[in-house]
Amino acid sequence: MAFKQERLEKIIVREVGSFLLLEAKDERLKYITITNCRLTGDLSIATIFYTVYGTDEQKVATSEVLQDAKGMIRGHLGKALQVKKIPDIKFKYDESMEYGDKIDNILKNLNL
Repeated sequence: MAFKQERLEKIIVREVGSFLLLEAKDERLKYITITNCRLTGDLSIATIFYTVYGTDEQKVATSEVLQDAKGMIRGHLGKALQVKKIPDIKFKYDESMEYGDKIDNILKNLNL
């Protein structure tokens, strides 16, 4: 991974997280945690991973709200990033926290 790509991923995580917390008008966006970002090799697509606590219905609703806010987020990134082309954004729910909790519960329930 190139140094520029890694640095840009970290900046995107920071900028999107701060935008959702401080500048987003929709209150539902304030409870989202941005966990990671992966850019394609040509820096044209950014897959942003997020988590939100709640029921499955709340997670689906959060996904829809993020899709609606994609233009605002991309506009904010356009102002914050110093690159020629702003990457397209894809949001993906980060299941690693739930997977870690599941493994933790299994280990706690083992009788060693």
